[in-house]
Amino acid sequence: MKISIIGSGYVGLVTGACLAETGNEVILVDISEGRVGEINAGKCPIYEPGLQELLQKHIGSRLKATTNAQEAIFQSEIIFICVGTPQSKDGSTDMQYVISAAKSAGIAIRGRKDAPIIILKSTTPPTKIDEVVLAIENSSGKKDGEGFYFFTNPEFLREGSAVKDFQKPDRIVVGCSEGKSSEMLARLYSPFGSKMFFCSSKSAMMVKYASNSFLAAKISFANEIGNICKKLGIDSHEVANGMALDRRINRAFLDSGCGFGGSCLPKDTASLAFEAKMLGECSSMLSAVLEVNKNQPSKVIERLKTRLGSFSGKKIAVLGLAFKPGTDDIRESPGMEVAFLLHSQGAKVFAYDPKATENAKKHAPALNYCKSAKEAIEKSEAAVIMTDWKEFAEIDTEKYVLEGKRILKLKKPNYEGICW
Repeated sequence: MKISIIGSGYVGLVTGACLAETGNEVILVDISEGRVGEINAGKCPIYEPGLQELLQKHIGSRLKATTNAQEAIFQSEIIFICVGTPQSKDGSTDMQYVISAAKSAGIAIRGRKDAPIIILKSTTPPTKIDEVVLAIENSSGKKDGEGFYFFTNPEFLREGSAVKDFQKPDRIVVGCSEGKSSEMLARLYSPFGSKMFFCSSKSAMMVKYASNSFLAAKISFANEIGNICKKLGIDSHEVANGMALDRRINRAFLDSGCGFGGSCLPKDTASLAFEAKMLGECSSMLSAVLEVNKNQPSKVIERLKTRLGSFSGKKIAVLGLAFKPGTDDIRESPGMEVAFLLHSQGAKVFAYDPKATENAKKHAPALNYCKSAKEAIEKSEAAVIMTDWKEFAEIDTEKYVLEGKRILKLKKPNYEGICW
């Protein structure tokens, strides 16, 4: 099939590379000439395991990038909208990029005699779906179900395993109007062998918001239990293991620690809470989930102060700046938050991350960056582990180490966890 993807960011690039792998002709559309040039040169602009290999395998043959949206979209059977939906200050979702992409798609299909499929993959509040359809209709002069077919198809990609998640998904959720044919989508996704779940366009996006908010709630619950366990001298991970023996409770996302970050869980939970508020519904649980997560990095600061006293003039290593291993993404990163807090309180911070250092330097140039965990520890009086990169598991030092993630293999008197 001939496919165009508006947006060559995280979701668009993974989607394009994986669909090219199954034999489709894919054109990535982006407004950035620099990013388009980088992709066409076979250089992956983000770090994601397996993505660079797919990009180099298919670029120039089944996969290419362009800034010419009109040309790319006009010749495509399927058009994906994969642009960002960033969070506004009030927690709402900024829809400007989605609406702009929808208008571009509409303009590009204006002269077509066939009816292409337009798929919204960008995470969009259910209350805004109609606005996207209307933007396509107004700019194209066509009606959904006649001049084009509109679907929603939320992504469930985890950073650090996105290629694997796309190629072997738990489920593929597709939203469409009643009676609308989904045969082409079934063929598109058939190589991945996953169950397809069909529902309304709005329900499909609600599945995404509800899923991410539930996972966020699970993490905040585990952290709140962990904070209580810490004061009782109980190992919160033993508690989680015991809980998981109940068939109704899954062990995943029950590890207490320094909180969640990234581009999805914080943003989607906040967006759902905002939408509930606009609808006049109480969302006290969602608000509590966000509040617990916001406060969790302060638990790291509290433990460090208990051990070190004032931070003024202290040298402290912060190991892990990406919000999770397997990515260079520092958005909403607990590690970055702790580094900022330490620096603001007078500490000299020596920071290290295997992949995220360059991104961190752009946002926090005042920190001292090291080339290894060993170097950061050697220059510091104490260290805190904020991301569970495998290389941190082997740390062996007599200096005080506080874990925000449970990863250290050695158990030593000078090693401590924030919730255990």
